[in-house]
Amino acid sequence: MTYDATTPLAPADLTLDELRGALAPLIAANAAFDGWSMMAVDAAARTFGADADVARLAFAGGPVDMIDAWFGEIDRRMIESLPADALAAMRIRQRITALVEARLSAVAGEREALRRALSILAMPRNVARATRLGWRTVDLMWRLAGDTATDYNHYTKRTMLGGVYAATIMVFLDDESGGHADTRAFLSRRIDGIMRFEKFKGRVLAGRDPERRISISRFIGRLRYPAV
Repeated sequence: MTYDATTPLAPADLTLDELRGALAPLIAANAAFDGWSMMAVDAAARTFGADADVARLAFAGGPVDMIDAWFGEIDRRMIESLPADALAAMRIRQRITALVEARLSAVAGEREALRRALSILAMPRNVARATRLGWRTVDLMWRLAGDTATDYNHYTKRTMLGGVYAATIMVFLDDESGGHADTRAFLSRRIDGIMRFEKFKGRVLAGRDPERRISISRFIGRLRYPAV
């Protein structure tokens, strides 16, 4: 269960899952200074009025548990900012773009916390968990965009979007342009690449370009590592 900011429950009455959701954004706000540490958890607990020992228990798994909870709250904000009726009025390209931009907007004020989080997730011992977290996000984006594929398309779409999102995050972290215009332009180009790939894939599956089947994996790689 995620935390509902409108809940009348006192901190002591929240479940551990609800407490994690409530504290995650506050931990992120402190992580820029204290790192993803128990110091940040303690500071968040004081701000929220929660018992520090219970807060530490909620994040007994350490920094990755804190980051996991924060990413979950970012996903929740993304969903809230783009209700189903708003997405339904958009084309698929617009939906994916809007969802990525909504998620970036949700972390715009905590870029240093995000930078530190990504450094932790990049550690060899955390790679498997990081992969699951990334997949969770891109899967959610595609489902919100209306994708219902259950065959290999399910995996190729998410793999491509994962590469695009990861590359966009790297641009976003150092983007000082007004309104993050550079990030938006970069994202637009990468989304164009996904749309081109979907058209290309359609031709291949229709048998019109059978000789180009071997190029699919190379094309996906180019989305994440475009030629300069």
